[in-house]
Amino acid sequence: MPVVSEIAVRLPHNALRHADWADAWQTQISRPFDNARKAAEAVGRNFPKWTWPMLVLRQILVLPFGLKGSGQKNDRVSIFPVVSETGEQIVAGFDDRHLDFRIVVDVASADSAPDFQTVTLTTVIRRHNLLGRLYLAAVLPFHRAIIASALKRIARQQS
Repeated sequence: MPVVSEIAVRLPHNALRHADWADAWQTQISRPFDNARKAAEAVGRNFPKWTWPMLVLRQILVLPFGLKGSGQKNDRVSIFPVVSETGEQIVAGFDDRHLDFRIVVDVASADSAPDFQTVTLTTVIRRHNLLGRLYLAAVLPFHRAIIASALKRIARQQS
């Protein structure tokens, strides 16, 4: 079974300088992705099926609060607008009234095994107010399950 580990994240983070919350998950694969975008697209394709109805519900529920949702930017990875990109890292996300967030996918040669690639998914958030804190508390259990499941699935596919 693929190993997916939660790893420590140091704040501040380059993807969102004023972030006040972050987590990161990591796995190793033996068939590397060509770049971080390919890895991020694979993560998005491997979200559990139950994720999609929840995201639609989320979009409906946030409308009364004037929250943006995922916006209309054309360059996306999965449902998230791309903020910046290099071959080894892609940053996606957006700023909103309740919180700003970034999803960061990094790919690198594994230190312990040069034939392997390490895929790391980091989520970085800056909460602006009580609504941001409540929102994060509500979605956190789902977030953890979605990320761990998606990384386990890509680790199986890419090994």
